[in-house]
Order: sequence, then C-alpha cells, then structure tokens
Amino acid sequence: MPSRAVTQAKLISAQLFSGAGIASGYAVGGLLAEQITGQTAMAGFAQMSVILGAGLIAYPLAALAARTGRRRALTLGFGIGMLGAAVVLVAVALEFLPLFMLGMMMCGSATAAGLQARYAAVDVAGPTATGRAMSLVVWATTVGSVLGPNFTGPGAHLGEALGMHPLAGPYLISMTAFALAALVASTLSSGPHPKHNRPAKGNHGAGDDAAVTATTTHTPAPLGLTAALRFVAAQPVPLFAIVTIVTGQMMMTNVMVMTPVHMHHQQFDLGAIGLVVSIHIAGMYALSPIFGWMSDRWGPGTVIASGIAVFIATITIGVLDALAPVSSIPLLTTALLLLGVGWSMFLIGGSALLTASVPHHAKVTLQGASDSAMNLGGALMAATAGTVLAAGGFLWINLMATAVLLVTLAFAVRAVPLMTWPGRATPPSPDKDHFERAQR
Repeated sequence: MPSRAVTQAKLISAQLFSGAGIASGYAVGGLLAEQITGQTAMAGFAQMSVILGAGLIAYPLAALAARTGRRRALTLGFGIGMLGAAVVLVAVALEFLPLFMLGMMMCGSATAAGLQARYAAVDVAGPTATGRAMSLVVWATTVGSVLGPNFTGPGAHLGEALGMHPLAGPYLISMTAFALAALVASTLSSGPHPKHNRPAKGNHGAGDDAAVTATTTHTPAPLGLTAALRFVAAQPVPLFAIVTIVTGQMMMTNVMVMTPVHMHHQQFDLGAIGLVVSIHIAGMYALSPIFGWMSDRWGPGTVIASGIAVFIATITIGVLDALAPVSSIPLLTTALLLLGVGWSMFLIGGSALLTASVPHHAKVTLQGASDSAMNLGGALMAATAGTVLAAGGFLWINLMATAVLLVTLAFAVRAVPLMTWPGRATPPSPDKDHFERAQR
C-alpha cells in the first residue's frame, strides 16, 4: 500500500495538471464561442457550459467512487475532460456551435474530478489532518491556474503551425494536461477507497458518534442519493455544510463573472482587468493550506464563521465601489481578493464539516451531491448575472450576493448550537435512528 505522502503527492500532481488544462482553455473559450457565432453574448454561455458540465458529472463520479474507489472515478473524470478538449478542437474546425458547447461541458468533468480529489486526500489522511490534506490539493490549483494562461500564446502558435484556428491551439494544451492528470490518477492504488476508511472521533461536527457507530461493526453499502438527502435534510449540521459549499460558489461566481464586464463598462483596460482577476484567483487558492490548518486546529465552524466575515467585507467594499461616481482599482482589487478568500474558507470549512458530520456510508454520496449542487448553483448565477448587471448595475450584483449570504446565515441559526467549537464540549450526537429511518 503506497504511503499517504505518495498518494497525496499523486493527487496534488493530478490537480496541478488539471488546473493548468482548465485555465489554458478557459482563457480562450469565450472568445472562440464569440468568433464561431459572431455574437458576444455567446461568450458567457461557453463559460457557463463548463460549470454546468461539472455540475452534471459530479454526482455520477461520486457514485462510481463509492462503488469502485477513487482511482477509477478520478481517471474517468479527467479522461472525459481530455475527450472534451478533443471535441472542442473538432467543433472549432467545423464551426459547429452545439458540438463546441458539448465539448466545453465535457471539459467541466475535469473540474468535477479536481473537486473530488480533495475528498480523496481526506480518505488517506490521518484523523487530525483532514483539513490540511484537503487544502493542499486545493492549493495545487493555484499553480495550475497561474501556469495555464501562460500556455495560451504558445498554444495559439502551435495551433497555427498545425493549420488550426489559432485560438483552438490552447485546447491542445488542455487535452495534454487532462491526459496527464488521468495518467497520474490511474497510478493510484485501488483506493483511496472511501469505504475502507473509518472516521475518527474528534472531528469538529455533530454526528461523529453516529458515524462511528454506523461503521465500527460493519461496512454498509453506500447510501443512495434519495435516502442520503432525506437523512441530511433532518440534520442541521451537514445541511449547513452543504449550503455553505453551494452558497460560497454562488456568491463567488456572481461577483467574479460580472466584475470584468463592470470594469469594461468603466473604461478600464485589459491589463487592469487581468490584474484584478489574477489577484482574485490567488485569493481563491493561495491561502487554502492556512484554512486547512485552521479547520484541524479550531474546527470547520471557525473557518466558516471567518468566511462569513470576509464575505460581508467583500460585499461592503463592492457596494462602496458601485455607489462611487467612478470605480476604483484599489477597491475592486481588494473586493475580488477577499471574494476569493471567502470562497476558499467556505469550500474548505464546508467540505471538512460535511465529512465530519455524516455517517460514513453516506459521505461519498453527499460529497458528490454537494459538488453537483455547487456547480449547478454557480451556473445559475453565471446565467442570470448579466441580466442583473444590465438591470441594476454593479450595485445589484452585490445585493444579489447579499441575498445568498443571508440564506447561509438562515441555515446557520439551527446548526451553530449543535457544532463543536474551541473550548466547548462536544454536544450529544443526533439520534442515530434518524439514519435508519432515512433508509426506509
């Protein structure tokens, strides 16, 4: 059995390749859609297709992982992304938009596999290091996201040299990067198999005792989606964890997608827009190891609470910029940096809380369901944000994010009293009969 360090290194490497592939294609996907159709509006739909594809494939990949282990699920996820990049190349050559959108959706499979990789790291981590294991895989996306756009120029030259549309060239880079990610994933052991790992007491969430009880005597079959959702709906802590993951993605997508458009309307040049987006991406990933350490040290609830404070600051700064006569680069840069940090806190804190607060054989099912809902929520926000911006400007975009944050706070009201916090004893775990009733 490979050591934990070797397995985690493989997961980090796969995520690095995948991140580079996603960023390489994402940088030109909208431009390709615009050039194929001659309509600027289609650029946004191309990017939305990637998010939608990730949402649609996340749960099936999780179901496969529950049955056969992470190796096959991750290899398939990255492999579909590789095929998606190839479909994009064919679609561009044919100038056929429906095929192009299909390829973009298939590329989203690599995003879904990358998200699942963070849970694969948890499967092999020690019981006191789940947050740090997860965050290191998330952090690897930073390197890929920085490297990816730098391949755009060489990729365009490569495509042109091969007689292709220059902007299709970066998808050759994406296809290669996804193939390397799939290759690395295929070298994992037969695990990390979720059902072979038992939760340890001491995780920071309600329901730990129930999870241990459910797995110490036997290992039940993975729970189906309907039963898992019925169970979690009656449990405030894991429900809050899922809501946190989903709403963090929705707020981030809503503001991030429309900020470049807002800046363009304010006559900022592409250099300024690129700088703000780059700083935002750094905020999303660069500090994730710190948040993983915080989760292990003080509990996921502490990370989520900090994320709420960061999102409040983000929205406040965004509103100030929207109300000012002229937008300010320092304000927008600060807002987008904090937006990325808040998203990272919600993703890591929410994922760690979900993992710690549900019965073991419901974990993979709910992890996949939350990732699916996360991406579908992001796609919904990306699809509606343009209309909101046109109707009410950047102020309405921030008010829309405020409404989503209020939803998070509403679910927190029931969950917070049941969660473990530093200096407070673990509360009684929920009635384990809840789980048995959920299966009936």
